[in-house]
Amino acid sequence: MKDTQLNAICSAVDAYKELILASERYLWTIPETGYREVKTSAYVAEQFEKLGYKLTYAEGITGFITRIETGREGPEVLILGELDSIICPAHPDADPVTGAVHSCGHHAQCATLIGIAAALTDPAVLKELSGSIRLCAVPAEELLEIEFRSELKKQGKIKYFGGKSEFLHRGLFDGVDLAFMVHASSSYAVQNGSVGCIAKNIIYKGRAAHAGGAPWGGINALYAANCGLNAVNAIRETFKEADLIRFHPIVTHGGDMVNAIPETARLESYVRGSSFKAIAENNKKIDRALIGGALSLGANIEIIDIPGYAPLHNDPAMMDVAAEAAAMVLPEGMTFKKTGAFSTGSTDMGDLSAIMPVVQPYAGGVAGKGHGNDYHVVDPELLCVTNAKWQVTMLSLLLGDGAKRAKEIVAGFTPEFTKEDFLAYQDSLNASGDRIAYGEDGVAAVTLARISEGGNGGNLN
Repeated sequence: MKDTQLNAICSAVDAYKELILASERYLWTIPETGYREVKTSAYVAEQFEKLGYKLTYAEGITGFITRIETGREGPEVLILGELDSIICPAHPDADPVTGAVHSCGHHAQCATLIGIAAALTDPAVLKELSGSIRLCAVPAEELLEIEFRSELKKQGKIKYFGGKSEFLHRGLFDGVDLAFMVHASSSYAVQNGSVGCIAKNIIYKGRAAHAGGAPWGGINALYAANCGLNAVNAIRETFKEADLIRFHPIVTHGGDMVNAIPETARLESYVRGSSFKAIAENNKKIDRALIGGALSLGANIEIIDIPGYAPLHNDPAMMDVAAEAAAMVLPEGMTFKKTGAFSTGSTDMGDLSAIMPVVQPYAGGVAGKGHGNDYHVVDPELLCVTNAKWQVTMLSLLLGDGAKRAKEIVAGFTPEFTKEDFLAYQDSLNASGDRIAYGEDGVAAVTLARISEGGNGGNLN
């Protein structure tokens, strides 16, 4: 890349430095969880429209896209920023009503995306690029509030719980050839990828009775859930280290009143793993243990499996682009770390990595525990302004010189799925239904998977 192009990028971002930093601070104050990001989406959209962009909104939900044409032939690059927050009521800046807070750093992604959009209005930045650019403010990366999203799905408002799969399904990414997005962290770095997951709703079904007067007439769903969780804990030693299995349930409902035997207990969890096969195999083990907990008390159990996220595999050539761009824009003395690590977190960026070359590196500028009550921004300029320069420089490396680099990366990439095959595969993971049938003769028949929506009950290959 010519020095003149790099100077043009840095100057274009610096011209909007105050907007970027003001956006970071404001977005921090309005955290909203996935598919609820009404204020966040509206603010980001307003900034884009002030910059002159025409937006295509996701109908009925939050988020939008916009396209920039260079007027020269070449691939299309997608750059994303995530709108949603997490829930951590113990964080000092959490919303007092919802408990939502941006201790995931997604607000900084959106502030940076505004800076990228602003820089790309400068003709001096665009004149060296070929192909096209798609900018996207995407909802619902954090896979939480499973019951809420289940209701949205039931109402036909969404089909997928993750925003990127939902946008993919709606055709908002049609025509995109490669993609990148930068996540907040304590340092500038990139790793090989991260695990995928299945999301689970687990409902133990017992029978209510007076807890003091006649508890023998009830079946305690909460105790059945406890037995199921203990059974899963007893099989954790069978999880292979290479599979990176994680199962981390929460109880969202454990009874209605203290003087009644709990009739229903509800749990949410994921089963995470490094591959589709590992997730499938260990999901069956976990289901068997959960069902055993219900069976031991004569309760029933409904297990609802929902497509989560595919394992993220960062494209090596895209990782090289990230490293090269970082070397150009990072402050003197700061290095970019390129590791071979594989994270045990999950992201729906993995869904895109199954069908196109992607990279999700990290930008420094935050401290504290991710998703924790001490997470905070320590260097907003490094996190957002330098980050915007970095991403526009990545874009320029990809689409400069007639988009030579982007064309080579696309030509050298072998997708795991087509878009259609990936969405069909995701659909095949849906499973639901009671897993135990009690006969009058006292015999209980157990089904490890019940099929819904035309799926295969979660039997992954």
